[in-house]
Amino acid sequence: MPAPRIQFTMPMRVLHWLMAALVLSMLCIGVTMVASIGNYHVLVSLHRPLGIAILALACVRLATRIFSPLPPFPPTVPPRERLMATASECLMYTLLFAMPLIGWGMLSAARYPVAMFGSLRLPYILPHNAMLYWWLRQAHTVLAYLFFITFLAHFGAVLFHTLIVRDGLLLRMVPWRARSGSAASSNHEL
Repeated sequence: MPAPRIQFTMPMRVLHWLMAALVLSMLCIGVTMVASIGNYHVLVSLHRPLGIAILALACVRLATRIFSPLPPFPPTVPPRERLMATASECLMYTLLFAMPLIGWGMLSAARYPVAMFGSLRLPYILPHNAMLYWWLRQAHTVLAYLFFITFLAHFGAVLFHTLIVRDGLLLRMVPWRARSGSAASSNHEL
């Protein structure tokens, strides 16, 4: 009988860490963009294509997630935490789709071009409407804060399980191949 899966599949792990880096970059760029008038246009020119890249990767990641077997939680994760982890995962997936789409819609409503690279521009997805632009801009900001809070909760939970509980939860998502005995041995190393 084969050993039980202890890690997410390699494509899922690569997508997780790539998207984590992109999302952190987006959050930093977004905050700096709002606070910096001098560099605003440079930051926006990075923010827009990065948002569309996150949207495209979110599609790939969701398809990979649907068709990949998932490793079980360590037995130290109680049912309530499993439910919270599943709910936060659903929220993060929703935000990975909603944030770029709302941003794209916001720019479309304002008739700002969504320039990707060079002369490549995305089509407008909403009609020109200043009030719609205002509402979408507010939604984009609120969802950015919600995403940041959700990210912090996710990161905090992983740190808690890694440093306090020491149950090997992080091994499910590390980019390298972990052995099934690694979770038990990591409990004693820290």
